[in-house]
Amino acid sequence: MVDALRAVPARQRAVLVLRYLEGLDVGATAAALGCSEGTVKSQAARGLAALRTILGDALDDLRPAG
Repeated sequence: MVDALRAVPARQRAVLVLRYLEGLDVGATAAALGCSEGTVKSQAARGLAALRTILGDALDDLRPAG
């Protein structure tokens, strides 16, 4: 997972770490990074997509619901 995160662009990596490893909500992540909540949401979506591409089916919990 750490190697996969290193392959993700820095802003996306920061969002993923704060949101999913540190457990911050969208607002707190936006405040920590000095960006908008929309930016956090889009960077999280892009970062998760990048991780899915890198990891394939290795982590079921990275798949979108539904």
